[in-house]
Amino acid sequence: MSHTLGARQAQKLKTRRALLDAGLRLLEDQSLSSLGLREVTRVVGVAPAAFYRHFRDMSDLGVALVEESLGSLHAMVRVILAEQDGDEGRIDATVEAVAEHVRRYPAHVRFIARERHGGVRPVREAIAAELARFTDEAAEAFAPQLTGEGWSPEDVRMLAQLYVDHMVMTAAAFLEAQTEDPGAGDPETVRAGDSEAVRRVAATARRQLLLISLGRHHWRTA
Repeated sequence: MSHTLGARQAQKLKTRRALLDAGLRLLEDQSLSSLGLREVTRVVGVAPAAFYRHFRDMSDLGVALVEESLGSLHAMVRVILAEQDGDEGRIDATVEAVAEHVRRYPAHVRFIARERHGGVRPVREAIAAELARFTDEAAEAFAPQLTGEGWSPEDVRMLAQLYVDHMVMTAAAFLEAQTEDPGAGDPETVRAGDSEAVRRVAATARRQLLLISLGRHHWRTA
C-alpha cells in the first residue's frame, strides 16, 4: 500500500512539475492574463480537469511560478549580505549573483519582469510580497552598522529598497542583453567577458550601486 501511495505521490509531483514547466514555456511569448488553462494541459497531455488537482486556477499557477522564480535568489542574496562587508565586494558579488540568476533562469526572470505590473492581481501581489521580503532581509543586514551611525529604521529600509529595486532593474537589463546578443546566454561566454552587451550592463550596474553606496556614506537622517 505504501509503495502504491508513494508512486501516486511521485506521479502527482511529476504532473505538477510538467504543468509549471509548460506554463513557463508558454509565457515566454504572452502574458498570464492571456494564457488559457487548456493551452497548458494540452502541452502536458492531461485532461483540463486534471489541472485542478494541482492548482485552483491559472493565477494560482502564476503564484507558484513567482515563488519558484524568486525563491532561489533569496539564498544567494542572504549569503552576499552576510559574507561581504566592504562596499566594492558587496557590489561585485551582487551584480554577479544577478547575472548568474539570469543566465540560469531567463524564462523565470522574463516572467517576473512581465507580470510585476501585469493584469493578474494575485500574481502582482505575490511578486510584491517576495520583493518586500527581499527588502526586509537587506534592511536586517544593513541595520547593525547603520543604526550605529544614527540611521532611523525607516531610512535603513529605504536604502534596502533601493538595492532591491536596483537588482530587479539589473536583472531585466541582463535579460535584454541576452536578447540582443544570443551568445550572452552562454555562461562560459559571459564569464570570459566576450559579450559586450553583458559587460556594459554589468559595468553600469556596478557604477549605479557605487553611487548608491557613496550617497549612503553622506546620508544623515533628518
